[in-house]
Amino acid sequence: MLFPTPMLTPADIHVLADVDRMRDELRHELQGKPGKWAGGLRKFLTADAVAASNSIEGFKVSTVDVEDLIAGERDVEVSEENKAETLAYEQMMTYIQTLHDVDDFSYSKGLLNALHWMLQGHRHAERRPAGRWRRGPVYVTDARDPSIAAYTAPDADRVPALMSELVDWLDTDDGATHPLVRAAMAHLHLVSIHPWADGNGRMSRSLQTLMIAREGVLSPEFSSIEAWLGRPGNTWEYYQVLGRRGSTYRPDQDVSEWITFNLTAYHQQAQTVHARWVRARTVWAMLEEFVAGRGLDERIVAALHDAAMAGRVRRTRYEQAEGLSVQQAQRDLRDLVGLGVLEPVGRTRARFYTAGPSYPSDVLEIASTPAVLDDPYRTDR
Repeated sequence: MLFPTPMLTPADIHVLADVDRMRDELRHELQGKPGKWAGGLRKFLTADAVAASNSIEGFKVSTVDVEDLIAGERDVEVSEENKAETLAYEQMMTYIQTLHDVDDFSYSKGLLNALHWMLQGHRHAERRPAGRWRRGPVYVTDARDPSIAAYTAPDADRVPALMSELVDWLDTDDGATHPLVRAAMAHLHLVSIHPWADGNGRMSRSLQTLMIAREGVLSPEFSSIEAWLGRPGNTWEYYQVLGRRGSTYRPDQDVSEWITFNLTAYHQQAQTVHARWVRARTVWAMLEEFVAGRGLDERIVAALHDAAMAGRVRRTRYEQAEGLSVQQAQRDLRDLVGLGVLEPVGRTRARFYTAGPSYPSDVLEIASTPAVLDDPYRTDR
């Protein structure tokens, strides 16, 4: 038995309509042939989701370091464990993103186990096998006292039947439930069944992202709520909402609170993405004016944009973004250092560049302006 999908309240319906409006506006902007900065924003959002979802599980890698790792940068100062977890999650997320428009797509236990192998295969062991259902009990321990089980998943012998039921549910759309609500329920179903010995949280969040991708309204990097869930306060509330299900699997309960929590996440992540979109576009336009005014080649805008939006630029990423040779990228960055626009940090292959004393301060001010998020359920908005 799975959790029944709750009826939406009038407030839920209003928030969901607002989310649809924001996502539809962003879709139109994406279809309007945005500038080169949009590609960088896609990469940032993917990296942000990977960094956030991994951080929930204790693997701490900053978004900018994830971006560098995805770009193939080898000299990133993170542990080998964190590097492996980052690259495994990014590989799985990349595959999920490619499934958004597959015509003959269907959910299956094989697909879910294959995704799990992509995530956990590098950790495969007899005691914690990857890509197959667990063979014993699994517990979620209390964050304050690891000797206490905050949640005990269903017995292992129930997992195959529960996963069969979940796959049937995934492949049978009732036509009446909004896709974002279904995606939230899929997350809850999977994390509650906890079918694997490890990696259940990230797999549940990834399943939600996959369902959003399959909806087809927006690319998953613009819709995933993983980055929102990874913010410390939101992570705490995420665990609290899940914890209020009870300490055992009880699918015969009202999970309206979970839906409200997810609708808040969708709404605030849409606000966040829109704010980042506006900042990225504005910063790019300002840098185009700056470069033109200095008589510099317009291609260096990509490097300067990274320095403003990510806080640093690496030669590898600039080279890839503009399709340059190593020598061209090195020369451009060296020239920018000579002008005082950038300044180098570190030596040889690990070197990166940050804004120098001659970098336009108004650009940095726009890039660092934080977004102010509304609570969509506040009645006084």
